[in-house]
Amino acid sequence: MHKIYKRLKLFTKPKSEEDRLIEGCIAGERAMQRLLYDLYSKKMMMVCLRYAPTNFEAEDIMQEGFVKVFANVQNFKKDCPLEFWIRRIMINTALKHLRQKSLLTVSHEAEEAVNISSDSFSLSGFSMDELLSTIQSLAPRYRMVFNLYAIEGYNHKEIGEMLGISEGTSKSQYSRARAILQSMLSRQDKSYQEHVISKR
Repeated sequence: MHKIYKRLKLFTKPKSEEDRLIEGCIAGERAMQRLLYDLYSKKMMMVCLRYAPTNFEAEDIMQEGFVKVFANVQNFKKDCPLEFWIRRIMINTALKHLRQKSLLTVSHEAEEAVNISSDSFSLSGFSMDELLSTIQSLAPRYRMVFNLYAIEGYNHKEIGEMLGISEGTSKSQYSRARAILQSMLSRQDKSYQEHVISKR
């Protein structure tokens, strides 16, 4: 019997750090909850900042999101990375927050797509703070669709189901959001270049 047990141990996959972290959170261990929070809070705050109109509301959304994470961690099926699962909770919490504050008012009517410059437009030349500030300045309906499509990777059909709009409306509002964002960033870049030239 002892030999069989030893053989079974050889084929038993050792638990990963993530597995132990999840088990500790399920057991309600405060140290493990704190560790999970410390590991992911900065990344999740960045997610919440993209959806919330203010930093204060982003903080509220993140805290509410982590409450949901700890309350539902036993339901995590490990069919995706833990970070992805937490991120999805944060996004859903942000959308719920915006609906409750009547900020997520999305038109159901078909909208005419805005023409986007055919010139290549890259975000690589802008800092994270510049991008975040510009995205936050978008109207909520445009900000939601842009975030969900361009950053989170959802397709327009999924976004339509999440926001209660048609797939076509999602496409149109993404087009408008991208055009507005492109225009705003282009103006910022032009102003910066003019400032640099004036200092020479």
